[in-house]
Amino acid sequence: MTRILSCLATASLALTLAGSAALAQQPARPAPAQPAQAPQISPSHLAVARDVVVLSGMTRTFDVIPPEMNEQIKKNMGGRPEVAKDLDQVIEGMKPEMELQKQQMVTTAAKVYASRMSEADLKEIAAFFKSPIGKKYVETQPQILDSMVVEIQNWTKQLAEYVMVRVRAEMTKRGHQM
Repeated sequence: MTRILSCLATASLALTLAGSAALAQQPARPAPAQPAQAPQISPSHLAVARDVVVLSGMTRTFDVIPPEMNEQIKKNMGGRPEVAKDLDQVIEGMKPEMELQKQQMVTTAAKVYASRMSEADLKEIAAFFKSPIGKKYVETQPQILDSMVVEIQNWTKQLAEYVMVRVRAEMTKRGHQM
C-alpha cells in the first residue's frame, strides 16, 4: 500500500510540476466565467464528513506524502554531506507546518464529501466505520489493495496475451499474416 501511495504521490507531484511548466509557456487567456456559488455546508455536515475522511483511513494517504517529498528533496540536493545535517534539521523543524498542511487536506477532502453526500448519509457511513466490521474493513484495506495491485497486473498481462491471440486469429481469417 505504501508503495502504491508513494507512486501516486510522486506522480501527482510530477504532474503538478509539469502542469505548472506547461501553463507558464501558454499565452494568457481570458478568465473563465465564475461558476455558480456552491451551497453552504453547515459545520455539523463538515464535521461528519471529516469523521468519514479520518475513520475511512483516507488520511493514511496524506501521511505518506510528506516523508516521500522530504526524501525527494534530499535526493535533489545531491546528497551533499556539507548540507545533510542542516537539511535534516530544517525538515524536522517543518514537521508542525507539514501537519497543518495535512489538516488542510483533510478539510478539503471533507468538503468534497460534504458537497456530494448528505449529512445523514455521511452519518451512516461514519457509523459503519466505527462499527467492528467497519474497523476491520479499514484495517485490512491496505493489504487488500496491495493484493489487488498484483492481481490487476497478472490480469492485465493475461488479457493482453488473450487479446493478441484473438486479434491474430481474426486477422489470419481475413488473409493477413500477423
